[in-house]
Amino acid sequence: MVTIRELEQQELVAAYAVMRELRQHLGLQQFQDCVARQRRSGYRLLGGFDAKGKLLAVLGMRPVSTLARGDHLHIDDLVVTERKRCKGIGKAMLRHAECWAQEQGLVAVFLDSRQDAVRFYSALGYQPHAAVLMRKRIDVS
Repeated sequence: MVTIRELEQQELVAAYAVMRELRQHLGLQQFQDCVARQRRSGYRLLGGFDAKGKLLAVLGMRPVSTLARGDHLHIDDLVVTERKRCKGIGKAMLRHAECWAQEQGLVAVFLDSRQDAVRFYSALGYQPHAAVLMRKRIDVS
């Protein structure tokens, strides 16, 4: 059983410890600053807690509207602590996000996936999107 709710500011240190399992390049201050900046544009950081109140998972999500995809939810990150994976927590986190999206009238959920997580998402009904992700680094110095 997992309790899922939006995280409070004072819980970001615990969330960072979980997020570091996926985003090892982030420092604590960088993580806190990024969450604060993204929250101003609708980003929500959810936590999944066990019965004793221990944080087991985090999920970052944001509502987005684009001409190509319409109104949808984008899941930026889903991390379950390594020791608690394969216990239904990630599935519960996604279902919670999907229900929230449905309540908001959003038509789809999009996410980026590492190759080793594709089977997990596919088993929950997610399908590869036809768009090819392209990127170009911009030197800001």
